[in-house]
Amino acid sequence: MARAIWSGSISFGLVTIPVKLSTAVRSHELSFHMLHAKDEGRIRFERICTVDGKPVPWDEIVKGYEYEKGEHVVLTDADFERIDPEVTHTIDILEFVALEKIDPMFFEQPYYLEPTKQGRHAYALLRETLEDAGKVAVARIVLRTKESIAALKPSGNALVLDIMRWQNEIIERADLDLPGGEKLPAAELKMAKMLVDSMSVEEFEPQKFPNRYRDELLALIDARISGRTLPKVKKAALVRGKVVNLMDVLERSLKSRREQKEMKPRRKRGAA
Repeated sequence: MARAIWSGSISFGLVTIPVKLSTAVRSHELSFHMLHAKDEGRIRFERICTVDGKPVPWDEIVKGYEYEKGEHVVLTDADFERIDPEVTHTIDILEFVALEKIDPMFFEQPYYLEPTKQGRHAYALLRETLEDAGKVAVARIVLRTKESIAALKPSGNALVLDIMRWQNEIIERADLDLPGGEKLPAAELKMAKMLVDSMSVEEFEPQKFPNRYRDELLALIDARISGRTLPKVKKAALVRGKVVNLMDVLERSLKSRREQKEMKPRRKRGAA
């Protein structure tokens, strides 16, 4: 069950919509302890001073910014408090823009927004308005004293607040040697489109794509616990890039897709 981690309101113009914020994703990565190989003892990490070589307690540790190699300026808690953003409980909508105008690389962390009983009607109104207009709201929010920009997006019957990265966090593509501007053969484009069409589906079904690495890792752990042995896994050979006849590859790929479809069992007429 989703647990609210923040409560406040969406604000734009004179409209205020009381909402609760809850996490929309969770990690299923397995965590491991670091152990001593000889006796499986847990490994402890100590905070050692590089000057006197002695352990340092937490109450003697301060934060320093290295402005030159080996030179630091120390910042205190009071320094950080001076520049902390004003903590509000408002998602301030700043502007609206078409979703496709925002590079997906800006989206970082999604959260669900749930209306309170008093805000349900205005919540639904904003959600449907964004859906019909094909736009998202760009907003400002302060979470845990950290200011962020975010995109407010409709997702099914919910509104999702997607925390965004700042402009200077995105690495520019200017230094990459990317193709562009050259005229591609019409026959290749047509064949590539046919291949895409043959592999296209009406709906994305995420349940079709299990996390195989996690499942196999859990199976390995279970086998170790129960004393069973697992068969050796053959590693795939490294495929090095080769110059190929692209048209030939596209034709063979399309043929393979057609053969796969023909091999699927067909439903008998009159079957329930």
